[in-house]
Amino acid sequence: MGKISDNYKKLRDSIKDDVNIVVATKTRSINEIREVIEAGAEYIGENYVYPEATEKYEELGDMSIKLKWHLIGHLQSNKINKALRIFDLIQTVDSVEKAVDIDKRVENAGKIFMPILLEINSGKEKAKTGFMPVIKEIKKALITMEELKHIEIRGLMTMGPAEGNPKNTRKYFTQTRKIFEKLKDVTTINSKMEILSMGMSNSYRVAMDEGSNMVRIGSLIFGERH
Repeated sequence: MGKISDNYKKLRDSIKDDVNIVVATKTRSINEIREVIEAGAEYIGENYVYPEATEKYEELGDMSIKLKWHLIGHLQSNKINKALRIFDLIQTVDSVEKAVDIDKRVENAGKIFMPILLEINSGKEKAKTGFMPVIKEIKKALITMEELKHIEIRGLMTMGPAEGNPKNTRKYFTQTRKIFEKLKDVTTINSKMEILSMGMSNSYRVAMDEGSNMVRIGSLIFGERH
């Protein structure tokens, strides 16, 4: 087995079974991705719909169908049609308007519904998109989105500000988890708070301490990008 396989298996063995690992494959080669799939990876996370994710999906052929593909980067409105054909979950729905845009196009992509996560801008960063971490506003958004027939809201995702010390991200993860817990009381027909996607290679341990059940890991598996 290669180093990538060893890294993935070591990571998987060190994490509780109820926490899913989304392997972040941005800029990684097909051979690298094949190796991590053969090591047991089930979830692939891509940042760019086109051309990167589209080309990888096609090149992996039969392997692609067995995987769960997650969009973990920003979704541009003009890429929605392409995204719906590839991804099984869009983690980065950053507004009600984006959810509406997706909902309109699901049927044309040959699907009944599209599972999504709501992206929380936990650091309130002006340069980033996402729902502000205000429980009242997010509850209101959930109620508004209940009329969308082809959207299934499965939980929340946050990035948090980039911090050198992963301990500094804890407050953002704590805040997002508290919102996640409170939203479980909102009973809309197309929302169910099941997935809390928080934490990357440098912060996943802190994120899991704060309740994350899905982590997005790249460099810890593949090594640093060159």
